[in-house]
Amino acid sequence: MPKPRGQHREHAYPEPRELAALPYARYLEPFSGRLTQSGDYDTVLFDGQEFEEEDARDARFMESAFTSVTFTGGRYRRARFSDVWLNTVRWVGGDLTETSLADAEIIASVLAGTAMPDCRMRGVVFHRCKLDSVNLRVAALREVSFVDCTLRDVDFAGATLNGVTFPGSSLERVRFDKARMTEVDLRGATALGIADGYDAMRGATISGLQLMELAPAFAHLLGVTVSDD
Repeated sequence: MPKPRGQHREHAYPEPRELAALPYARYLEPFSGRLTQSGDYDTVLFDGQEFEEEDARDARFMESAFTSVTFTGGRYRRARFSDVWLNTVRWVGGDLTETSLADAEIIASVLAGTAMPDCRMRGVVFHRCKLDSVNLRVAALREVSFVDCTLRDVDFAGATLNGVTFPGSSLERVRFDKARMTEVDLRGATALGIADGYDAMRGATISGLQLMELAPAFAHLLGVTVSDD
C-alpha cells in the first residue's frame, strides 16, 4: 500500500486509493453469509453487510476489501487483517483484543466504543476517520498515520508508538499515560488535547506553538509555579 512521504504536514500524503486501484481488486469474490471463528478470508469483498454480535475470533483477513460495512459488537480477538482496504466502515463496540493490522488503509470510517487493547498495527493509514472512545491500551503502533482524523477519548495508556504521525488530525481528551514514544510527530495536529500522560511524551516532536499551549501542563507536572505577582 502507499506509504506517507515524510513526517511534516506540508509533505503531501497519498490520497486514498479507490477500490479498483487495489492490486488484488480483480480477484475479489463477494462475501455472503456470516463470519466464523478461525475463518479464513482471502481476496474477499465485503460490501454493504451488517455484522452484529459475530464470533470471528482468530479469523484471518488477507487482501480483502470492506466498503459500507457495519460491525456492531461481536468478538474478534486475535483476528488478523493483512493488506486490507476499508472504506466507510462503521465499527461500534466489539472486542478486538490482540488483533493485528498490517498494511491497511482505512478511509472515512468510524470506530466508536471499540476495545482494541494489546493490538498490533504496522503500516496502517487512517484517512478522515473518527475514533471515539477507542481503547488502545498497551497496543503497539509502528508506522501508523492518522490523516485528517478526529481522535476523541482515545486511550493509548501503556501503548508503544513508533513512527506515528497525526497530520491534520484533532486530538481531544486523548490519554498517553505510561505510553512509550519513538519518532512520534504531533506537529501536524490541528488540536492537541491531552487528558493525561504529559510525562510520557519523551520521544515526541511538537511545534513551538504547541509547546506554548502545553506549557501550563508541563509546569504543573514539574511542580513549577508560574506567577506574575
